[in-house]
Amino acid sequence: MLCQKPPMAAELLHPEYPFVSRWLEVTGGWRLHYVEEGSGPPVLFLHGNPTWSFYFRRALAHLGRSFRCIAPDHIGCGLSDQPSPRQYEYSLRRRIEDVEALVEHVAPGQAIALVVHDWGGPIGLGWAARHPERLAALVAMNTAAFPKPATHRLPRSLWLARHTGLGAFLVRRMNWFCQLAARWCVVRRPLPSDVRRMYLLPYRSAAQRWAVLKFVQTIPLRPGDAGFDILQHIVTCFPRWQHVPTLLVWGLADFVFDRTVLEAWQQYLPQAQVRAWPDAGHYLLEDAPEEVLPVLEEFLLRYYQSPS
Repeated sequence: MLCQKPPMAAELLHPEYPFVSRWLEVTGGWRLHYVEEGSGPPVLFLHGNPTWSFYFRRALAHLGRSFRCIAPDHIGCGLSDQPSPRQYEYSLRRRIEDVEALVEHVAPGQAIALVVHDWGGPIGLGWAARHPERLAALVAMNTAAFPKPATHRLPRSLWLARHTGLGAFLVRRMNWFCQLAARWCVVRRPLPSDVRRMYLLPYRSAAQRWAVLKFVQTIPLRPGDAGFDILQHIVTCFPRWQHVPTLLVWGLADFVFDRTVLEAWQQYLPQAQVRAWPDAGHYLLEDAPEEVLPVLEEFLLRYYQSPS
């Protein structure tokens, strides 16, 4: 069911984010915020950490000319409700369940295209692993949805936040993770002050940063970690998806999802087309939107016009 609109609404926040806010009540009574633009075959955009649907604002406007573009904020992020860990299970499994509820609300029974970034990868492919026949097309940008490659190392900043009390304090109490992401995740040019403000807006207090911390603390790195079994299940589905049109768009200057992760995607989905930018970072759609968006549009127009 749709929930009553809270005071903060998307269309009032920034000229580049003029979309009408919508909310879906998910299990537990929490309000999941999402925006929708355009009409046509449905395309679901799933963000990562510590971003929110604002990251996809230009893609929604650009692709909304030909597609029905839907971008949610995960619970704890953006304009969605921000419960504490005692109230909400901040886990990959629960994230997938929330997306499953949203998909059944906005596109019941339909095949969809996924556009995933960062944590959106395991969440989106986790949904697809439950409904493998409904993945009509995939665009993955600077993300992973499989156990990390043997040669890939977790950056020290993420290790500190994931494993230490000091890191947790810096993330929640000092807003260290959000502040540094707004600086380190772009390479070509700094974020304009108004755009940086939008990335930080949902995470102004420690109580609003539970999702930011939990996303880091729950990265499934090895067997036994919560969510690692989901990554293993996704891997078993890749052979079935080798007929699915796939596009990998990548900022090669990403200090988290580097070239080794991109090469792993190519091994799992050898049919994938690849477009990479050597001088773009983790926030690819901030560093190179003018170059990336036409590539996304061309790919989806060519391969995703008549989903079953």
